Formats: sequence, C-alpha cells, structure tokens
Amino acid sequence: MEQAPVGPLTFRDLSEDEANDLLDRNHVGRIAYSFLDYVDIRPIHYVRSDAWLFGRTSPGDKLTTLRHNQWVAFEVDEIAGPLDWQSVVVHGTFRPLTPEGTAHDVSLYRRATDAVRSFYPVAFTEDDHLAFRTELFGIHIDSLSGRSCST
Repeated sequence: MEQAPVGPLTFRDLSEDEANDLLDRNHVGRIAYSFLDYVDIRPIHYVRSDAWLFGRTSPGDKLTTLRHNQWVAFEVDEIAGPLDWQSVVVHGTFRPLTPEGTAHDVSLYRRATDAVRSFYPVAFTEDDHLAFRTELFGIHIDSLSGRSCST
C-alpha cells in the first residue's frame, strides 16, 4: 500500500528556462504523431539546440507518416517517484533534414549533425553503433510547457 505524502502536494507550471533545462538534461523522449485515424508514440534520442530538437532515426513507417503530417507532440519526463516528477511537452513541426536544398536547408542539416555529435561523438563515423539510423530530423519547438509535482 502506498504511503500518504509527508507534506502537502505542490503542482506547478515550469518556467521556460526550467523546461529547457529538463530538455537539455535528457536525451530520450517520446514523439507522438497522427495520420488520419491512426495515432502513435515512439521513443527517440534527441538533442535540444535553441528552438529545435534534433535527432536521427531509421527509415520506416514513422517517417512515411510524418512526411504526410508534420505536426507532432514530444514529451520528456523526469520521475523520482509517483509524487515527485517533472514533465515537459513540446508541440512542434517535424522536418526531415538532408544535406541538399537551399542554403537554409544545408545550414540546418549541418547544425543538426553537430548537435547529434555533441551527444554521440562517433555519429556518422565508422565507429557508429547506430549507423542504421540514417535519417536526420529536426522538430521546431513551436510551443513548450512543463509541469511538476512535489511534496
């Protein structure tokens, strides 16, 4: 049986800085997306860089779906216990990135590559254990919110 909290529970909104700090401390989150009457959520690695979340993934149904509907939700949690947690939700726009296209496209691709390497330095090298994750992407952070619970 779960014990009652020691003190009063405090629920509060996180500030933008607190939400960004939580995103910076973590590198695994969940991306939620939908297409027609299908909704899915998947764990992904990411790195935050200003108003972007960058990552890479494998080719597959997730990318096919996201090419049709690029609006996503993204969530990251830190959970110390059932009454001690923080959660951040990002609503944003998913964008596949390639090293081709406009100067802005190429610049964003390079920025994403650098961000991924800041977390995983061997990315895109012969020592890369995740070389099957060939698709680089960005999620532009259109809105950001966070909540916490503590005793």
